[in-house]
Amino acid sequence: MGEKQVDFKQRTVRDDVSCTGIGLHSGQKVRLTVKPAPPDTGIKFIRKDASHNRAIKAHFDNVVDTHLSTTIGCNGTRVSTIEHLMATFFGLGIDNARVEIDGPEVPIMDGSSAPFVFLLKSVGIREQKKPKSFIVLKKTLRVREGNKSIAIHPANELKISYTIDFNHPMIKEQKYDLHFSGKDFITEISRARTFGFLNDVQALREAGLGLGGSLDNAIIIDDFRVLNEDGLRYKDEFVRHKILDFLGDIAILGAPIIGHFVVEKSGHSLNQAILRKLIANRRYWERLVLDNPEECIKNRVKIPVFGSLEPIPA
Repeated sequence: MGEKQVDFKQRTVRDDVSCTGIGLHSGQKVRLTVKPAPPDTGIKFIRKDASHNRAIKAHFDNVVDTHLSTTIGCNGTRVSTIEHLMATFFGLGIDNARVEIDGPEVPIMDGSSAPFVFLLKSVGIREQKKPKSFIVLKKTLRVREGNKSIAIHPANELKISYTIDFNHPMIKEQKYDLHFSGKDFITEISRARTFGFLNDVQALREAGLGLGGSLDNAIIIDDFRVLNEDGLRYKDEFVRHKILDFLGDIAILGAPIIGHFVVEKSGHSLNQAILRKLIANRRYWERLVLDNPEECIKNRVKIPVFGSLEPIPA
């Protein structure tokens, strides 16, 4: 029970840790620093280059844009493309952190969460004294937008069943089932990169977007093939990356959900829509705070195992 027991408690990073990279859409060089934060703080972003350094909490109430990425903002200050970093916090079970950034966008790194996983595990993760809270689904909830849909069903664990289907020979229908754990997040999901189509790249750049995109931080596909010299990291890397984005988007609830998500062709906008609908309808869920492992058995839920607290060896 030792490994599971620590996963009931809130977590933060052990110390400050920084990285530098390019914003996918802005093309700007950005320095990002993750710092420890007290229990019940949540994840807060601070724009160090802004005239006022007010914290912007990563919360669905602060989502101001979902076009191509998830952007949060408050009083005119915005931080965009937060989803890969938020997925990393979620995957490693980190509840509380202060993210200082000197630009408008979280750096894209290699297009996945793997560099952020390495960064945070290199400094280590610290267990805090207060317990986590979990959102447990009680009734099925659905949202639909055209051919996109999300349903959440009651379940005794966090599970995501994701389907994508693009009109492209490289990305026909792909499906993936994730029974969430920190270990599976790291090995099966965190390394999956963002992707785009070559014929969309020019249009994006003309619109002032994708200015930092390259084969170093995205999978680029032409009409028939992957252009990246090293190919794919997984044969179904595309659907795995959509799960990565999805985890980053649901992370802004501030509490892991215990339920089964069935997702078809969703995007950032619909992901946020179901969070808003869920929280607005309390009859669909209950909040659960567990003080000991025995309560897990009593409530018949399987709490996610977020993984080791120890730093990776240098």
